[in-house]
Amino acid sequence: MPQEQLSKIGNSSICPSAIIVKGGRILLGLRNYTPDKWKTISVWTTPGGRCDDNETIESALRREVKEEIDITDLTIRAFICETPGAKEGDTVPMFYCTTTEEPRLMEQEKFSEWRWVPIPEYVKGGSWSVMNPGGHKIVSEFLNGQNVNM
Repeated sequence: MPQEQLSKIGNSSICPSAIIVKGGRILLGLRNYTPDKWKTISVWTTPGGRCDDNETIESALRREVKEEIDITDLTIRAFICETPGAKEGDTVPMFYCTTTEEPRLMEQEKFSEWRWVPIPEYVKGGSWSVMNPGGHKIVSEFLNGQNVNM
């Protein structure tokens, strides 16, 4: 378990992300941003979000996954990387996770759907890589190296 990264204390510019894999598929949600939150755009992304002040990265990751998709059975298996976020100054630590649960659409004001995407399809890019192309490349290389039920 990537305890060193998970135990760090976060702040509002640190946005941990869960790369959740199950049965050779990665979980992605269609996030619909609005101008008051950032800009008008809809992009595929992974569960995660901003740390509260003085919250550990692990606590923030688990809280965001619970809030967004109602998954509590989350096994955090590895730290993948840390990438710049979409907003200037944000940092996104990414973690490889697994679960036995199915996601639920919890925040309909933010997301229109959650979908399990076959890893080979995810790796090809396209609409899956719009939000964070650099992060997508690193995650794709990580998943290929893990041979995650492909």
